[in-house]
Amino acid sequence: MFNLLDPIAFGFLVGALIFDVIYARSADVLWFKSAAWLIAIGLVFAVIPRLINLVRVWFPGVNRSTPREKAAFVVYLLGIAAAIVNAFVHSRDAYGVMPEGMWLSIATVALLVVGNVLVTLQQWNDYSQVQA
Repeated sequence: MFNLLDPIAFGFLVGALIFDVIYARSADVLWFKSAAWLIAIGLVFAVIPRLINLVRVWFPGVNRSTPREKAAFVVYLLGIAAAIVNAFVHSRDAYGVMPEGMWLSIATVALLVVGNVLVTLQQWNDYSQVQA
């Protein structure tokens, strides 16, 4: 379930970043409002996998979690915090959103990319240990 829901939020938040860049170039209010909606929907889909991952990483039971998995969880959490602040910034008037909105979108997507890289490296490490 976690692996199925995890990429959905990333797609919405990358879309919000793209819409923020388009809004910064065109100043058409449609793009800023669409980015605000994508951030809100992305946050809904970001919190659910984090709650599942909270149990998987911090209360692992039989399977021990690695420091890389814990670091990925913290980086994802920072990305969600940046997205929450970004949602509040996007609730402003259209011309009050830039440049903070775009920088927060960049920070959110960058943190999620770092989290995805950490998770991928951990999966690659697990796979290589099984093959050896």
